[in-house]
Amino acid sequence: MTGRRPTSLLLALLVSGVLAACGGAPAENVPAPAPAASAPAGFPVTLDNCGVTSTYEQPPRRAISMNQHATEVMLALGLEKSMIGTAYLDDKVLPEYQAAYDAIKVVSKEYPAYEALLAEEPDFVYGGFDSTFDEKEGRSRDALQKAGIKTYLNVEECAEGAVSMSLMDTEIRNVAKIFGVPDRAEPLITTLRATLDGVKTKLGDAAPVKLFVYDSGDKTAFTAGGKGVGNEIIKLAGAQNVFADVDKVWGDVSFEQVAERAPDWIVIYDYGDQSVADKERFLLANPALKDVPAIKDKRFAVLPLSSVVLGVRAPGAVEALARQLHADRFK
Repeated sequence: MTGRRPTSLLLALLVSGVLAACGGAPAENVPAPAPAASAPAGFPVTLDNCGVTSTYEQPPRRAISMNQHATEVMLALGLEKSMIGTAYLDDKVLPEYQAAYDAIKVVSKEYPAYEALLAEEPDFVYGGFDSTFDEKEGRSRDALQKAGIKTYLNVEECAEGAVSMSLMDTEIRNVAKIFGVPDRAEPLITTLRATLDGVKTKLGDAAPVKLFVYDSGDKTAFTAGGKGVGNEIIKLAGAQNVFADVDKVWGDVSFEQVAERAPDWIVIYDYGDQSVADKERFLLANPALKDVPAIKDKRFAVLPLSSVVLGVRAPGAVEALARQLHADRFK
């Protein structure tokens, strides 16, 4: 049968006809599929933080900061556009960050409940204290990770050994790296370090004064031990913490122990409902302290609690304390 074409040829013609009818282009003219979006420069970022390892494929876009120092580290790095909320301030935000802070939602006056936190749909939570991730409240880092939320905890909370200002640098660099802005960390650190250098120059060879930290307490005194940044602030401000041998960030001591160590100065941490004036009156009236030089001469210094944790306020706390203890060096 001379008029018959091979089956393969008929199929080829049929396919060509269908393509032509559908407006199809020859295969060699079909554009290649677009390549998958590549990760932003510097990503992925993997960071081990207080025993939790997280890998960031891109910078967080819906961050919530909790506690004063966490919030201010983010604002100091200019990350307010990546923040959808804040929570739990102990103090007013520093004036230079006020405008940026006011544009961010306050999720909760203190810590939000787990359900309320999830309702905000964050992709990242930055905590200043261990209490941010309280397991009993359902906000453990593991629980948040299972909900698809990455977490970061201020490194003072898991530091081994005494905290120095180099850990402040680490904190700032870590957060900048997570958000893909490592170039912002160094200028900020340089500015903070300049404050510390200025204090060191002013103090010169000034002899350290013996100092006791009074945070709170009536039966016992809650004070700063030797492991936190508070102890470092005291040293850099030209003082010696009389309870530097307490191997913790914070600790309770008896007022009799305070009297035995005879501090020349008392620094009161200012926060909460009890005023500085009330704390002073309590200490002056405490019979166990009547022979303490700081009490007899009424030598009190004051620092806000918000400035004695690992954050961008710490260098300013060094300067503020040094000015009170060694006023003659700052005239």
